[in-house]
Amino acid sequence: MSAKENAAVSQLLGLLESRYAIRVLWALKDGHAQTFRLLQDSVGGITPNTLNTRIKELRKAGLVSHGKSGYVVTAAGADLLKRLADLPAFALKWASTQSRKATEQAAARQSAA
Repeated sequence: MSAKENAAVSQLLGLLESRYAIRVLWALKDGHAQTFRLLQDSVGGITPNTLNTRIKELRKAGLVSHGKSGYVVTAAGADLLKRLADLPAFALKWASTQSRKATEQAAARQSAA
């Protein structure tokens, strides 16, 4: 990866690492506009101040916009979400592996005791 690509990836990850940023985008992935309140409910556990901050950051980054019906992802936001579309399948596979490892470790501890 080139230095320019590294810098771009670091910049994007810096934005997405902000608390709840990716969850806000994920809540908008179906393409339907959401009001502030509905978006807050969709994300779950986010305070109004934090949601407001994340929305401002995502709007400034060109990933979210606000229309007559509420907040939606922009074309760039939709492109990012499309690229993250494999995340649920990966997450299920990963979680299953983690669960299996935890079960194996617990069994090993019990046999050692």
